[in-house]
Amino acid sequence: MVKLVQQDTINIRGTLLDLSSPKVMGILNITTDSFYDGGAYTDLGHAEKQVAKMLQDGADIIDVGGASSRPGAESVDGHMERDRVLPVIEMICQKFPDTVISIDTNNAQTAHAAVKQGAHIVNDISAGDDDADMLATVGALKVPYIAMHKQGSPKTMQVNPKYKDVVTEVVDYFLAKIKACKQHGIVDLILDPGFGFGKTVDHNYALLKHLNSIKELTHQPILVGVSRKSMINKVLGIKPDDALNGSTVLHAWALQNGANILRVHDVLEAKQAVTLFQTYQRA
Repeated sequence: MVKLVQQDTINIRGTLLDLSSPKVMGILNITTDSFYDGGAYTDLGHAEKQVAKMLQDGADIIDVGGASSRPGAESVDGHMERDRVLPVIEMICQKFPDTVISIDTNNAQTAHAAVKQGAHIVNDISAGDDDADMLATVGALKVPYIAMHKQGSPKTMQVNPKYKDVVTEVVDYFLAKIKACKQHGIVDLILDPGFGFGKTVDHNYALLKHLNSIKELTHQPILVGVSRKSMINKVLGIKPDDALNGSTVLHAWALQNGANILRVHDVLEAKQAVTLFQTYQRA
């Protein structure tokens, strides 16, 4: 039996990052086909300018990813993924040395190479399900791990996803995953319900509405990634380019329901949401 104790900090190479105060993770897609900004930052110079902007806007973490996980996306060869992300991580370490970096990958070799290059956190959309070596790799690296729930693969996950009770099934999945992570020596664990990853609009809103229940039952910090996603666009009949306002509304609800980290495209607006939420909490 794994004893579950609520965790409010993660260890970033000897420095504790306090997650009881919500943090903002800025998305840096080094991809050609991500659903919102694919191709915008494949050039190293453009990536550097975007990192500088996100840090100026208040990002607490920069999340670097080299393989698109949008619905319908094809898988990316690990060598290509590493060719994309490693120079960017090296650049961030050199130009912005105090930055907390996460590597967004489901490939254990990429995770290992990225951490050796300077990344501090592994953010895995498959929670180790796509690569049998991932949990052991992260455990050996002794870095925090973000484990996300998804149903199916990015190529097929939005083809008629079904659950009897999405909240219960996601919680049960996480409870089993927490045990597996601890067995592999992973100490600092963050859970991501996986909004849009094998879920309908109704599934996504059920998870958002019951975020506090997921947190209370798992006793782990929660990351929420809803920025500009279809759970906004399908309801409002808009495109991702027009979804900033909707993203901010959902970020406020996520914070109210216990989110510890917001993974976002628009750092300034998310940081403002956190500031307003904290002011509201203190009133």
